[in-house]
Amino acid sequence: MRRFPTFCPTMPNTQRKILVTSALPYANGPIHIGHLVEYIQTDIWVRFQKMCGHQCVYVCADDAHGTPIMLRAQQEGIAPEVLIERVGAEHRADFAAFAIEFDNYHSTHSNENRELAELIYRRLDAAGHITSRTIRQAYDPEKNMFLPDRFIKGDCPRCGSPDQYGDSCEVCGATYAPTDLKNAVSAISGAKPVEKESDHYFFKLADFAPMLKQWTHGKHLQEQVANKLDEWFAVGLQEWDISRDAPYFGFEIPERPGKYFYVWLDAPIGYLASLKNLCDRNGMDFDAYTRQDSDIELYHFIGKDIIYFHALFWPAMLEGAGLRKPTAIFAHGFLTVNGQKMSKSRGTFIKAHTYLDHLNPEYLRYYFATKLSGRIDDLDLNFDDFTQRINADLVGKLVNIASRCAGFISKRCAGKLAPALDDKALWDFCVAGGTAIAEYYETREYGRAVRDVMAMADRANQYIDDKQPWVVAKNTGSDAELQAICTMGLNLFRLLMIYLKPVLPTLAVKAEAFLNVAPFAWTDSSKPLLNHTIEAFTPLMTRVEPDKVAAMLAASTEELKQVTTMQPSNTATAAGPLTDDPVRPPVSYDDFAKLDLRIARIIKAQHVAGADKLLQLTLDIGGETRNVFAGIKSAYAPESLAGRLTVMVANLEPRKMRFGVSEGMVLAAGPGGGDLWLIQPDNGAQPGMRVK
Repeated sequence: MRRFPTFCPTMPNTQRKILVTSALPYANGPIHIGHLVEYIQTDIWVRFQKMCGHQCVYVCADDAHGTPIMLRAQQEGIAPEVLIERVGAEHRADFAAFAIEFDNYHSTHSNENRELAELIYRRLDAAGHITSRTIRQAYDPEKNMFLPDRFIKGDCPRCGSPDQYGDSCEVCGATYAPTDLKNAVSAISGAKPVEKESDHYFFKLADFAPMLKQWTHGKHLQEQVANKLDEWFAVGLQEWDISRDAPYFGFEIPERPGKYFYVWLDAPIGYLASLKNLCDRNGMDFDAYTRQDSDIELYHFIGKDIIYFHALFWPAMLEGAGLRKPTAIFAHGFLTVNGQKMSKSRGTFIKAHTYLDHLNPEYLRYYFATKLSGRIDDLDLNFDDFTQRINADLVGKLVNIASRCAGFISKRCAGKLAPALDDKALWDFCVAGGTAIAEYYETREYGRAVRDVMAMADRANQYIDDKQPWVVAKNTGSDAELQAICTMGLNLFRLLMIYLKPVLPTLAVKAEAFLNVAPFAWTDSSKPLLNHTIEAFTPLMTRVEPDKVAAMLAASTEELKQVTTMQPSNTATAAGPLTDDPVRPPVSYDDFAKLDLRIARIIKAQHVAGADKLLQLTLDIGGETRNVFAGIKSAYAPESLAGRLTVMVANLEPRKMRFGVSEGMVLAAGPGGGDLWLIQPDNGAQPGMRVK
């Protein structure tokens, strides 16, 4: 296949045509800072391509189908269409506030998506890639609906832990069918599910195994991703259930009344639907983007948790339907905050609008850029480091260059820059560095690009320190000497702003207005700004105040108290919203009183060999120690737990597990996975105290 340039040179010779997408945010909750990692990463890349003069189109959409959206709409007493329209408007507003600039933002609940989903399905069916068979599923007799696995709760069939989801146990890590759960209940109504037969339709993924093996190792994926996918080939590609039964909010499958496309079938098709909507409005050639011989580059930015859908199902669907496959898929890691999973109780589950109420969105864009690379590593948002880095880099270094020079040009030189540069060698050095910076942007090594720019900012500030324009202005120099020094400083500031415009587009607009120039293009970095009149300088950015960060965290914690009960969220996006499970059926006070809840101090916490979700805890409950296996590994690092107090069920019957005997259970809240927090007693609690 055709290979494309690895970086944008300072003077591009060929205009590339590029289509870019980000994963679709799910339309049942707000955008939070975990989501923003992906959209900021993508937006920086797109802005860089456009600055280089390439024809780059960036599309996205809300993922608007599925059971959770149907149930939430019912809960609110509104139609699903009303819900997704409201949430879609909120998403658009949040993205715009963070300067994430889509060429089109659409919805999977659209005519374009319906038409394309039906087209792709019909082509797959006609080619023999769709099959059907009867399956048995859990059914809620009160709600008259089949239950997805995550809407069934019960006791784990292996370890007996209560309140586990219908597909896996968060305590012992077992995976199983929902029918294997003991004491199973519907998470929607609390009724006991019954088994019921239903005809389902399946996509025969194994038909495409040879193509997928070659494609996944054809430079379309990061090496770590390609190697991980080999595990799926080793066990054999399984048929994929692409249908759901009514009631379901989505598109009905053609000629299959009462059967609907599973949300994950039409969600990635939403990329093409958003593009088609844009093409139809702007007179663009949609087929030029989708035909198999297209020379337009196509890139998907996604989270590492949805690689399977994008790197196996999606290219197989496209191949089977006679459409082009992606040029590459770029996966990124997850966001932690202050070294831990995002948490409502700690105030680190921060919604986009909560952040915006307190802090400049460009702070976050810059900080994420300093952490992002072309790998799939997780990145941490540490607020102490965040505050120090923004204040030191953006205010203390970058903006400081302009503020140290602009006043002298306005007051002593009538706002006009000098006709020549004072230090051509320094200018040439910084211009030459733009080639490496461009390559870093192209390869998504934003952290390296930012480091190079800040090293240049240090050189620029050192130049000003050495030349001391304030001394020249006061004592010794002429206006021409002062003009030359400050012209050099402002040209370096302009050059650095060109390099950082993909990261800081709003600050760049302010800099363009101050310098009285047209919007920066990448090629502007080769030409200094001379004999030119600038505008009066006004402050471009203020410092991060620690009290603003504290207020944001406090506001995020306060929001936890106001959360209403919602249905479990769909997992159709890289960073879905954190939701809370519905309240289960009531139990009697006498039954509850049988639990012996005790304050426990965690003496030791350690990983459990062979367990993906468990930590082994040694607990002190007042002169007695207990060994407990807890399914909290996704939310806590072992080293963060030693010494803290929590609450445990002390009279739970010991359970023999393959890792050892668990002598109790610690209490935690949250929907599971990384969104989980241990119950923590107030100050004054002591190990062994009974919780009443």
